[in-house]
Amino acid sequence: MLKELGFTRGVNLGGWMSQCDYSEERLNGFIREEDFARIAEWGLDHVRLPVDYNILEEADGKAWRTDGFDRINRAAEWCRKNGLNLVIDLHKTAGFSFDADEQETGFFSSERYQERFYRLWEQIASRCAGSPDHIAFELLNEVTDPAFMDTWNRVADTCIRRIRAIAPKHLILVGGYHNNSAHAVPALNPPADDRVIYNFHCYEPLRFTHQGAPWVPEMDTAFRLSFDEAAIPEDYFDKLFAPALEAARKNGAELYCGEYGVIDRAAPEDTVKWFRMIHDTFERYGISRCAWSYREMDFGLSDPRMDGVRAELLPLL
Repeated sequence: MLKELGFTRGVNLGGWMSQCDYSEERLNGFIREEDFARIAEWGLDHVRLPVDYNILEEADGKAWRTDGFDRINRAAEWCRKNGLNLVIDLHKTAGFSFDADEQETGFFSSERYQERFYRLWEQIASRCAGSPDHIAFELLNEVTDPAFMDTWNRVADTCIRRIRAIAPKHLILVGGYHNNSAHAVPALNPPADDRVIYNFHCYEPLRFTHQGAPWVPEMDTAFRLSFDEAAIPEDYFDKLFAPALEAARKNGAELYCGEYGVIDRAAPEDTVKWFRMIHDTFERYGISRCAWSYREMDFGLSDPRMDGVRAELLPLL
């Protein structure tokens, strides 16, 4: 279904409406209409748009921000004009963020936060739905702790039911713990219907893809590792994805990798080698995917440093 609808090869628009300072300068200028045209020229078929809850609702959750919904709808229109599809990803909700530094806590123990989450998705479904064949919904980015999974399965199922009352045909993406790791997919409930998609992220092996990353615990910011030094076995991704593939087969679900990429500390030529290896595995198993990220965010595929290898890289996305 993902392939038929055009959610096969995409790129994230990270840092535009999420993980940013939320200034008008950022929201109006970080990504522009011409970027959608460029992404289409790259041969991709969709974008994933991370959006934080505070773009769409006031701090107390009692009022909606029309300007935020207008921004999403504008992005959807730019997608339409350029033949692209759109995944709307709720990257942060009141009470939870994958990034502990953002100090969003309490979601998994608070019915009030969970109800706020449901209501926000009902608003997204009613205000930003568009065509069900061209816009997909990703419920929440990167659940972290395995201890959250029982609650998350219940919350996700409830949220899907409430979305379906408004948007019965849209694709809905759901991921598991350890930041959407492939090994966590079996912990997800069976899909509520045939348009619920299992979602995972892949930045393994972390010592290569996140070399020198200051936000990774115990990572030396001076650490560098070439692709050859990483000595990644040829069947590495086959084995890594095996639990997710088996869970998808067992439950009749499709798989989607919503984030994957290599930090800008790695040599561009080594980045291409990693993308070639993971691309071969995606193709072998028919896994749709969306690379992180289009611009900056420590992973920018459109950044000048990638100019010399981009022609070789793009077919591997």
